[in-house]
Amino acid sequence: MSHAPAIAAGASAPAAPAPDRRQTRNKAAGRRRRMVLLLMSPWIAGFTVFFGYPLVMSAYLSFTHYDLLSPPHWIGLANYRFLFGQDSQIRGAIKNTLVFIALSVPLQVLFAFGIAQMLTRARWGLGFFRTVFYLPALAPPVAAVLAFVFLLNPATGPINTILAKLGISGSLWFNDPTWAKPSLVILSVWGVGNIMIIFLAAILDVPRHLYESAELDGAGPLQRLRWVTLPSVSPVILFAVILGVIQGLQYFTQALVAASVAAGSAVQGGDNPTTIGYPQDSTLFYPVLLYEHGFRFFHMGYASAMAMVLLAVSFVVTLIIVRNARRWVHYAGAVR
Repeated sequence: MSHAPAIAAGASAPAAPAPDRRQTRNKAAGRRRRMVLLLMSPWIAGFTVFFGYPLVMSAYLSFTHYDLLSPPHWIGLANYRFLFGQDSQIRGAIKNTLVFIALSVPLQVLFAFGIAQMLTRARWGLGFFRTVFYLPALAPPVAAVLAFVFLLNPATGPINTILAKLGISGSLWFNDPTWAKPSLVILSVWGVGNIMIIFLAAILDVPRHLYESAELDGAGPLQRLRWVTLPSVSPVILFAVILGVIQGLQYFTQALVAASVAAGSAVQGGDNPTTIGYPQDSTLFYPVLLYEHGFRFFHMGYASAMAMVLLAVSFVVTLIIVRNARRWVHYAGAVR
């Protein structure tokens, strides 16, 4: 009986506090977030230094007069007013860029898809042909342009030499304002190896039972292409179109080098103004004009305004393409 009070006292003592599960979960989540930030820190640093900061500074400089020699001077919307209302070269540059995109993007998609389709039907030498069609994509842009200017040289180039032997009068190519842009389009089509490889993987990934079902239903080769292959690879077509449009809006190196070499000048960049846009401003694309204002005239504020407009246009065009792609792009397993 003497132990009863002790037992009662022990029974009435408060129990040890249970661990706070919510606090434990919060601590674990915090550790995971810190680990994710630690692993992403190299990318965050690179994005901030090489994209974020230049983007913010370009947006600021677009409202200033800046010539690289004196501090920026705030002028408000003057650069944008000059861009949209007074620059006499801007319309020609925009027209050249739009014409190049309208010609090059459909041809790039068509040729990349066509080559990939042919490679899937190759009976022998598949690896060899894949390598041959992909190799042009590995060529440096400047080297590729130099090679094409040599091939299309109107006087000594092998293309015109072969055409002359066939009784055909060759064009002046890069020296002709009418043929300068088509020559660059041919160059862009020549280097479709990257997109071709992606198309090839997408075509090979199409389920075989879809072709077998279509064939059992009496579908011919063109019908199988229309109703099986194209819907299955439509996401890759969307990717190729967006990539081609963005690259066309930023088309610069090939146009500048081709104009310089075709004009017979070994001087690169803006040191020789007669080569920019040669011949007769037919290769004066929007990025080339931006480069000319920034690094030839040192109008960095105006060049920054042009860059911000180019960024906005690229974003809007990409958004329009993606929004309208819902009508013709089909994703595997998507619920309609």
